[in-house]
Amino acid sequence: MPQPTPRFALRPATSADVPQLLELIHDLAEYERLTHLFECTPERLREALFGSQPSAGALVAWACAPRVVAAGFALYFHNYSTFLGRRGLYLEDLYVRPEYRGQGCGKALLRALAHRAQSIGCGRFEWSVLDWNTPAQRFYEDLGATVMPDWRIVRLTGEALARLASQHPGDPV
Repeated sequence: MPQPTPRFALRPATSADVPQLLELIHDLAEYERLTHLFECTPERLREALFGSQPSAGALVAWACAPRVVAAGFALYFHNYSTFLGRRGLYLEDLYVRPEYRGQGCGKALLRALAHRAQSIGCGRFEWSVLDWNTPAQRFYEDLGATVMPDWRIVRLTGEALARLASQHPGDPV
Protein backbone atom coordinates (compact mmCIF):
# COMPACT_ATOMS: atom_id res chain seq x y z
CA MET A 1 0.00 0.00 0.00
CA PRO A 2 1.50 3.40 -0.92
CA GLN A 3 2.42 5.77 1.88
CA PRO A 4 0.24 8.90 2.15
CA THR A 5 1.84 12.12 1.01
CA PRO A 6 3.01 14.09 4.04
CA ARG A 7 1.04 17.24 4.71
CA PHE A 8 4.19 19.26 5.37
CA ALA A 9 7.66 19.19 3.93
CA LEU A 10 10.29 20.54 6.33
CA ARG A 11 13.62 21.88 5.20
CA PRO A 12 16.26 24.33 6.36
CA ALA A 13 15.52 27.85 5.19
CA THR A 14 17.43 29.19 2.23
CA SER A 15 18.15 32.77 1.26
CA ALA A 16 15.29 32.55 -1.25
CA ASP A 17 12.89 31.95 1.68
CA VAL A 18 13.57 35.32 3.33
CA PRO A 19 10.40 37.01 1.97
CA GLN A 20 8.18 34.16 3.22
CA LEU A 21 9.99 34.04 6.56
CA LEU A 22 9.61 37.78 7.02
CA GLU A 23 5.89 37.49 6.32
CA LEU A 24 5.56 34.65 8.86
CA ILE A 25 7.55 36.62 11.44
CA HIS A 26 5.26 39.61 10.95
CA ASP A 27 2.23 37.33 11.33
CA LEU A 28 3.74 36.08 14.60
CA ALA A 29 4.21 39.66 15.81
CA GLU A 30 0.53 40.31 15.07
CA TYR A 31 -0.53 37.14 16.90
CA GLU A 32 1.56 38.09 19.94
CA ARG A 33 0.30 41.70 19.80
CA LEU A 34 3.87 42.95 19.38
CA THR A 35 3.88 44.63 15.96
CA HIS A 36 5.04 47.84 17.66
CA LEU A 37 8.36 46.04 18.27
CA PHE A 38 8.69 44.67 14.73
CA GLU A 39 11.80 46.10 13.05
CA CYS A 40 13.12 43.13 11.11
CA THR A 41 14.06 43.78 7.50
CA PRO A 42 14.94 41.37 4.70
CA GLU A 43 18.57 42.49 4.95
CA ARG A 44 18.78 41.89 8.71
CA LEU A 45 17.15 38.48 8.45
CA ARG A 46 19.32 37.44 5.50
CA GLU A 47 22.48 38.49 7.38
CA ALA A 48 21.41 36.68 10.57
CA LEU A 49 20.62 33.43 8.76
CA PHE A 50 23.00 33.41 5.79
CA GLY A 51 25.67 36.07 6.35
CA SER A 52 29.37 35.46 6.84
CA GLN A 53 28.78 34.63 10.54
CA PRO A 54 25.20 33.32 10.86
CA SER A 55 23.73 33.81 14.32
CA ALA A 56 20.61 31.71 13.83
CA GLY A 57 19.07 28.97 11.74
CA ALA A 58 15.54 28.36 10.57
CA LEU A 59 13.35 25.54 9.39
CA VAL A 60 10.41 26.17 7.10
CA ALA A 61 7.36 23.93 6.91
CA TRP A 62 5.80 23.89 3.48
CA ALA A 63 2.20 22.81 3.05
CA CYS A 64 2.00 20.41 0.14
CA ALA A 65 -1.69 20.73 -0.69
CA PRO A 66 -3.76 22.24 -2.10
CA ARG A 67 -0.80 24.43 -3.09
CA VAL A 68 2.76 24.79 -1.89
CA VAL A 69 2.86 27.56 0.72
CA ALA A 70 5.01 28.36 3.75
CA ALA A 71 2.78 27.07 6.55
CA GLY A 72 5.13 27.75 9.45
CA PHE A 73 8.67 28.19 10.65
CA ALA A 74 11.00 27.67 13.57
CA LEU A 75 13.94 30.00 14.15
CA TYR A 76 16.64 28.84 16.56
CA PHE A 77 20.17 29.47 17.76
CA HIS A 78 22.67 27.87 20.11
CA ASN A 79 23.23 28.89 23.70
CA TYR A 80 25.40 27.35 26.41
CA SER A 81 24.62 25.85 29.79
CA THR A 82 27.39 26.38 32.32
CA PHE A 83 25.72 23.86 34.64
CA LEU A 84 25.63 21.13 31.99
CA GLY A 85 28.89 22.18 30.36
CA ARG A 86 27.22 21.74 26.97
CA ARG A 87 25.62 23.87 24.36
CA GLY A 88 21.88 23.95 23.97
CA LEU A 89 19.43 24.71 21.25
CA TYR A 90 17.16 27.69 21.89
CA LEU A 91 13.96 28.08 19.92
CA GLU A 92 13.48 31.81 19.42
CA ASP A 93 10.23 31.58 17.49
CA LEU A 94 7.78 28.93 16.37
CA TYR A 95 4.81 29.97 14.29
CA VAL A 96 2.22 28.09 12.27
CA ARG A 97 -0.38 29.91 10.21
CA PRO A 98 -3.84 29.50 11.77
CA GLU A 99 -5.21 27.47 8.85
CA TYR A 100 -2.48 24.84 9.39
CA ARG A 101 -2.72 24.52 13.17
CA GLY A 102 -3.85 21.21 14.60
CA GLN A 103 -2.49 19.31 11.59
CA GLY A 104 0.92 18.35 12.97
CA CYS A 105 2.98 21.20 11.53
CA GLY A 106 4.16 22.64 14.85
CA LYS A 107 4.86 19.19 16.24
CA ALA A 108 6.87 18.31 13.12
CA LEU A 109 8.99 21.46 13.49
CA LEU A 110 9.64 20.75 17.18
CA ARG A 111 10.49 17.11 16.48
CA ALA A 112 12.96 18.16 13.80
CA LEU A 113 14.66 20.59 16.18
CA ALA A 114 14.70 18.06 19.02
CA HIS A 115 16.35 15.59 16.66
CA ARG A 116 18.90 18.22 15.64
CA ALA A 117 19.64 19.10 19.27
CA GLN A 118 20.17 15.49 20.22
CA SER A 119 22.20 14.62 17.14
CA ILE A 120 24.74 17.40 17.79
CA GLY A 121 25.01 16.70 21.53
CA CYS A 122 22.99 19.57 22.98
CA GLY A 123 22.26 19.26 26.67
CA ARG A 124 18.84 20.84 26.35
CA PHE A 125 16.28 22.32 24.01
CA GLU A 126 14.37 25.26 25.40
CA TRP A 127 12.19 28.23 24.55
CA SER A 128 9.85 30.81 26.06
CA VAL A 129 6.10 31.10 25.88
CA LEU A 130 3.93 34.10 26.68
CA ASP A 131 2.01 33.76 29.94
CA TRP A 132 -1.35 34.40 28.23
CA ASN A 133 -0.75 31.82 25.48
CA THR A 134 -2.32 28.88 27.29
CA PRO A 135 -3.04 26.89 24.08
CA ALA A 136 0.70 26.90 23.31
CA GLN A 137 1.55 26.02 26.92
CA ARG A 138 -0.79 23.01 26.80
CA PHE A 139 0.64 21.97 23.43
CA TYR A 140 4.20 22.08 24.79
CA GLU A 141 3.26 20.21 27.97
CA ASP A 142 1.56 17.51 25.87
CA LEU A 143 4.92 17.03 24.13
CA GLY A 144 6.61 16.50 27.51
CA ALA A 145 8.05 20.01 27.94
CA THR A 146 8.03 21.77 31.30
CA VAL A 147 6.80 25.36 31.50
CA MET A 148 9.17 26.77 34.11
CA PRO A 149 7.09 28.89 36.52
CA ASP A 150 10.01 30.26 38.53
CA TRP A 151 11.98 31.80 35.65
CA ARG A 152 11.48 35.23 34.11
CA ILE A 153 13.06 36.74 31.04
CA VAL A 154 15.23 39.78 31.70
CA ARG A 155 15.86 42.11 28.76
CA LEU A 156 17.73 45.31 27.96
CA THR A 157 16.84 47.14 24.74
CA GLY A 158 16.95 50.60 23.24
CA GLU A 159 17.98 53.42 25.56
CA ALA A 160 18.47 51.16 28.59
CA LEU A 161 20.91 48.98 26.64
CA ALA A 162 22.76 52.01 25.28
CA ARG A 163 22.98 53.60 28.74
CA LEU A 164 24.44 50.47 30.35
CA ALA A 165 26.82 49.89 27.45
CA SER A 166 28.10 53.47 27.62
CA GLN A 167 29.27 53.05 31.21
CA HIS A 168 32.86 51.99 31.68
CA PRO A 169 33.08 48.62 33.44
CA GLY A 170 35.25 50.16 36.15
CA ASP A 171 32.91 53.11 36.89
CA PRO A 172 31.42 53.24 40.38
CA VAL A 173 27.85 52.06 40.64
